[in-house]
Amino acid sequence: MRRLRPADLSVFLAIAEHRSFRKAAIELGVTPSALSHSLRAIEERLDVRLVNRTTRGVGLTEAGERLYARVRPAFLDIDAALDDLDTFRGKPYGKLKINAPRAAAKLVLLPVVARFLAAYPNIEVEVVVDDALVDVVAGGFDAGIRFGESIAADMIAVPIGPRHAFAVVGSPGYIERHGRPRTPHDLKNYACIRYRFAGGTFYSWEFERGGMDVKIEVQGPLVLGDQDVMLDAALGGAGLAYLFEEQARQAIAAGKLVRVLEDWCPTYPGFFLYYPSRRQLPTALRAFLDFVKAEKNV
Repeated sequence: MRRLRPADLSVFLAIAEHRSFRKAAIELGVTPSALSHSLRAIEERLDVRLVNRTTRGVGLTEAGERLYARVRPAFLDIDAALDDLDTFRGKPYGKLKINAPRAAAKLVLLPVVARFLAAYPNIEVEVVVDDALVDVVAGGFDAGIRFGESIAADMIAVPIGPRHAFAVVGSPGYIERHGRPRTPHDLKNYACIRYRFAGGTFYSWEFERGGMDVKIEVQGPLVLGDQDVMLDAALGGAGLAYLFEEQARQAIAAGKLVRVLEDWCPTYPGFFLYYPSRRQLPTALRAFLDFVKAEKNV
């Protein structure tokens, strides 16, 4: 009597994922009132409240959170199994949703995606740019892009794009007025353009030479949360900025920026494409992974 049908679980999952009756109703093609009635019937059948409805929104009860955590992976496996049938239809198709910080999206992901879409025109890719550390599973993403050290241990990570180096740069006018720092420790005497993560913490500038690693918590009157804006600020003479080398390459070549502490800025492995471990991967994600690995080996 208390068993639910897959259709009932789909109703619950839609509400749990959107935390909104209106959005869940749109996804399922029903009215919000019909969806609310269906949920009420499900809760009565189980004799357990799954969803809390308040004036501020929709949230899951402890029982609802537990059911969601157990059921969602199973439905993802079912979706992946159905997607797997696409291999019998010729070219893979489907949707791929990727989360990436702005710098990774511009420097690495979008160039790869452009080539991938040319090779797989039946696949639709959505890139969500967000500098915050996002839970890709809870956020409904197929994969994400990050540096290796910020990836959870239970994720599978694949290198994407080339190795990267950072560069400390300032405008010619700023360097002429203040001179060049000789070591990272000299930065305490300079106005540094600081980067604040979406979570509120500041990024410490990282250096390495001769096997010695140095982290400097720089100071300066300007704080920004976007590296493209930091580049503009450095060009405008606001101080020294710590950027991806590739971001500043053209401005350095044109003489609009001067690079300092170059021998303290090593290369790093770069970005990784990461995704949750699953027995069966969605067809679009599998095709993208194969494409990324093939490019890496060219």
